[in-house]
Formats: sequence, C-alpha cells, structure tokens
Amino acid sequence: MQERISSREWLERTRTSGDVDAILALVPYAQRIGVSAMIEPQGRLYRLAPQQDNIGNVLLPALHGGVVAAFMETAASLELMLVARAVRLPKVIDFSIDYLRTANLVPTLARCTVLREGRRMANVQVCAWQDDATKPIAMARLHLLLAEPPDVDSDAIASHA
Repeated sequence: MQERISSREWLERTRTSGDVDAILALVPYAQRIGVSAMIEPQGRLYRLAPQQDNIGNVLLPALHGGVVAAFMETAASLELMLVARAVRLPKVIDFSIDYLRTANLVPTLARCTVLREGRRMANVQVCAWQDDATKPIAMARLHLLLAEPPDVDSDAIASHA
C-alpha cells in the first residue's frame, strides 16, 4: 500500500534528498519542453534538451522565446524551492528577460543565483547559455512570492514519495 503524505512532507523529503527529477515529474510542461537538472561542483545546472517541437523560427532554426523563458522560469522556481530556508512554494510575481543571442537547436544550460530570500519574497537571477557560459543567450530576473504549501494529501505526490 502506498504511503500517503502531505505536500509539505513530500516537499521536505525532496528538498533533503535534492531530487529535482521528482519535482520535474509533477510539472507536465517542464517534461514537454525537455527540462532536466544535474549537480556539478559549482552547483545545480539546468538543461533544456534540443527538441524539434521547441523551434519558433524554422528558417534559422531557433528556439521559441517562450520556451526559453519557460525553461528559465522553471529553473528559477526549482532552485528556490530547493535552497530556501524553509519549505515554501515560489509564485512568480514579476519576470523580466533579456534575450541576448539566438537560441539555436542545441542543448541549453542555465544556472540560477538566489540574490535575496526574505520572509515573503525572493529574487532570483538566471543565466542561460548554449556552447559557452561566457556568452549567454538570455538573462532573467524573477521576483517570487514565497507561499506555504497546502496541507493536503495528493495522489500525484503520494505516488512520487
């Protein structure tokens, strides 16, 4: 029989283990566009797999700007969920992105920096690149509200416990 746990308990376990894949498994859009994460000596790195369905400009071909933005927003939210002082769910208040280069159909990487975590809000910066980390394709800044997770049992969460 499957153990039933609250979303708060599940999130705490996931944070403790650092299992980003478990969180990503609950985000259908992240799965659809090809988001994954890996741990490196410099910290967590997020990856957007090159997929034909993510192309916005077929003539170049280049990734759709909305896919790049969604990737960066997902990375920032996940990073904050994993490094925040307490178990809280980030909700985007403001998202600003600067597109700096064409995003080609190759693996795209991103690194997040939590600039500030307050009692109710956090600021996160995201840098995305493809072949060279010194040549970003986009930079984003997010302001997120830190909300308490709901205390409800969920079949979806329990199945990932």
